[in-house]
Amino acid sequence: MLRPVCEPQTSEPPRCSPAETDRVPGRVWRGTAWQVLGRLFGSATTFLALALLARELTGVEFGRLTFYLAVFAWLDALTDFGTGAVAVQRTADDAWAVAPVLRAARRQRLALAALGFLSTAALSFAFDEPDVGWILLAALYPFTHALELSATVFRNRIDWRIPTLVRAFASSMRLILVLATYWFGVVRAAPYLLAMALGSATANFALHRAAKPYLPVPSIPVRAPSRLFAQALPLGLAMVCQQAYFSIDNLFVRAWLGEIPLGHYNAAMRVLSLLIMGAVYAGVAALPWMTRRAPAGCAGEAAARLAQPMTLVAALVCGFVAAFSEPLLELLFGAPFRAAGPSLVWLLGAVVAVHCGSVLLTGLVAMDRGRAVMGIALGALLVNLALNTLWIRERGLAGAAEATFWTEVLVALGAAFELTRARCGFLRVRPLLWVLAPLLFFGGRSLGQLSL
Repeated sequence: MLRPVCEPQTSEPPRCSPAETDRVPGRVWRGTAWQVLGRLFGSATTFLALALLARELTGVEFGRLTFYLAVFAWLDALTDFGTGAVAVQRTADDAWAVAPVLRAARRQRLALAALGFLSTAALSFAFDEPDVGWILLAALYPFTHALELSATVFRNRIDWRIPTLVRAFASSMRLILVLATYWFGVVRAAPYLLAMALGSATANFALHRAAKPYLPVPSIPVRAPSRLFAQALPLGLAMVCQQAYFSIDNLFVRAWLGEIPLGHYNAAMRVLSLLIMGAVYAGVAALPWMTRRAPAGCAGEAAARLAQPMTLVAALVCGFVAAFSEPLLELLFGAPFRAAGPSLVWLLGAVVAVHCGSVLLTGLVAMDRGRAVMGIALGALLVNLALNTLWIRERGLAGAAEATFWTEVLVALGAAFELTRARCGFLRVRPLLWVLAPLLFFGGRSLGQLSL
């Protein structure tokens, strides 16, 4: 792959040749498309499972199920702890480094999975859960994330066909396990949690098997990587903080409002999770490309070129969907879930902010500015905790959703500020066009309201 051509070093930031950076490489869009298609299928199976359980479980049991699904999402972030991104950074241009880097990263993931298991045990005992044994069995699945690292070879090639097909198979298995549990007449949340965890573990095992033939095997001894944990630490802390501010409202809602409102709120969060997948997977697909652009001082420009069209399209689409928030939740989960309609409007605004912030943060990761990413995530977590504390008691579910919205806006602004400060070309990509995002959101919502 050709390197971007930059002007000689002067007091001005380097400029990349337009021929190299005006367009996002096609393989980034293809990689994003494959992942989005896979996630659409996975989300469809998850929606089918949750739509069924929302109607069959009691409100308390459904709330408990969604609570632990949020906890497990945090466990995923804790177990990864930046190792996935660092593995790409260390091996994107060095196939010989794959084997030692993956060995070191796997050891780190196993240790953190053990920490996560202990944390889950403490949480379940603190809430005096009736089915602790089932919950702890399910909490073992993060250990399989050590095998998931083998997919680094696909990420480096920006080739997501095999990982997508493998995860689609695992999503089907997860749905089958949930349906089998339902067929046996189970009315408790914890066995369904275990069924979903087994589906996720299946994906990690299958992904490792699929990647194994592609893993380079060094013919000579290769030195073990140094400072891998130190490099991953700021990214890992950032990931944990990001997932915490994304799901910590579950603790506040469950403690102050109860399990039934928590289930309603998490139904709206499921819609958010579905709609942000384009942003998340675009960043994942683009990381190797941005990493190769970083030495030339062009990572910020690359991030902006990818994030800007995605943010503007998301603003228009989410604004339109916001007009149908209550009937949409009723259609997906049942009439009681209309109560989360006002929350969904705020969460759709958060979706737009994520499309900006997620990709811009990837640009910082590509530039190895992990400390900046960590600072943004930590600041966002503190703001989110403060807003949840102030607003959930007073405003209920809408307060939790509004806290999520302003947190994601803060993340996007923080990432944009850091890229601007790094003088990496971020402001060269039509900076005034970002102002269109809120206008498109309100325009889309007005259009949706006219069609009601």
